Amino acid sequence: MAPDGRTAASRLVLDGHKMVFHLDRVRDWLAGKRIAPITMDVALTRRCNFKCSYCYSQLQQNEGHELTRQNLLDFADDIAEIGLKAVSLVSDGESTCHPHWVDFIKRATDNGVDAAIGTNGYAITEEQFREVLPRLAYVRFNISAAEEAAYTRIHGVSAKAYRQVLDNIRAAVRLKREKGLAVTLGLQMVLVKDCADQVVPLAKLGRELGVDYTVIKHCSDSELGELGVDYEWYAGMERTLKEAEAFSTPNYLVKAKWSKLMNRGRKKYAQCLAIPFMVQFSGSGLVAPCGFLFNERYRDKYHIGNIAETRFKDIFRSERYWEVVDFLASQDFDANCMCGTNCLQHKVNEFLWDVKTGAIDIDRLEVPKEKPLHVNFI
Repeated sequence: MAPDGRTAASRLVLDGHKMVFHLDRVRDWLAGKRIAPITMDVALTRRCNFKCSYCYSQLQQNEGHELTRQNLLDFADDIAEIGLKAVSLVSDGESTCHPHWVDFIKRATDNGVDAAIGTNGYAITEEQFREVLPRLAYVRFNISAAEEAAYTRIHGVSAKAYRQVLDNIRAAVRLKREKGLAVTLGLQMVLVKDCADQVVPLAKLGRELGVDYTVIKHCSDSELGELGVDYEWYAGMERTLKEAEAFSTPNYLVKAKWSKLMNRGRKKYAQCLAIPFMVQFSGSGLVAPCGFLFNERYRDKYHIGNIAETRFKDIFRSERYWEVVDFLASQDFDANCMCGTNCLQHKVNEFLWDVKTGAIDIDRLEVPKEKPLHVNFI
């Protein structure tokens, strides 16, 4: 609980953005300066020990490397040097499969960079939790079913894995309480038709486990519709989602990402403006604007470099980096047909589009006095 009495659940932003707290960088961007990203979402490996039915990683195949411990430490040093504020281990692989992921967290946080992780939670040991939980802003457990049979079907794993994941979540909750840690612990469901009956049971399970939140999100699809996501279908889930949200308490938040679940995959912006503020890299070391563009077919137009071959600080300062960033913001790029739908950068793009078109005057914005949790994860 915060000093003002507010709980972690009341200070979470799970369906929106936090750009209003970074207007200094927005002003630099408007002035044409080459700004450092605020947030980076990365994977430390493309390997994964799960086979989730809806996994986007199958569409992200690219040539690359197995990142070494030195690659990771150099990257942690580089992002601090250029002024990055936060790094989260998500993207196209299960980072806890990398043998040096804990070393990376330690180096990044020692350098003053906020760190967080999204994980299936299977491979993390209690010893690792003891090392990293005091350093992390949040741990998000990716879990799209509450019941054993549904879990094994959707995530492509054994019943033993299901039980291990729940035990690991309980261990994290116990350690957080024992040590009085500030880390936020949450569950995330990717909502697809195959797990629609698990929405309410998962909301209930999250409360029983003692995590801070459960968030229910859409499934992203490529511009080619390769995963077959039916964005019209989500409208029919409104009653179920509201039933799930009713399991919220003062200390536990259940939240559907309504803005993306109900927008039918539509965008109001024509260009991608968010990349200067939040860029990504693949578990292969590939630096690209976003996860939608990791696939090898995008190599010539969008791939920027690889941290196994070139230090990230040098990639960031290269003309190639800014050539790609500038192309995505140009009239030659059409976000409505040249990339996927409801991406990681979507909410930031909406905000920046309103700034660019004059719908928002940042000099007239009122910045809330109270910052939300994880303010540097925009």
